Amino acid sequence: MLSMSLAKPLVWLHGEVKTPPFSPDARIEAGFLLRRLQNGEILGLPTSRPLPTIGSSCHELRITDRDDTWRIVYHLAPDAVVILEVFSKKTRTLPKAVADAAGRRLREYRRLTKGE
Repeated sequence: MLSMSLAKPLVWLHGEVKTPPFSPDARIEAGFLLRRLQNGEILGLPTSRPLPTIGSSCHELRITDRDDTWRIVYHLAPDAVVILEVFSKKTRTLPKAVADAAGRRLREYRRLTKGE
């Protein structure tokens, strides 16, 4: 595990994790999982699943709450964990509007950071 001084920063391009709408327990779980990503840990199913249709190194965190299932779409850049979208998932598939918005944000991030 990396020391805290070497942790990657979180870059929030869209969304937030706060109570409400997240329950306190779901907010804590999201924070814990994001910290693991910042420390360089690679998370797999069922906690995180790849989203190659959005872009390389894109994934979604899965957070189960009392009344909702939350998703945090993120990109693992070499120097940051980039949050592309936070949403409540209502269906089994990733909504097209969410995928499109996350893809646009990723392209803009890459353009601004010179493609990593």
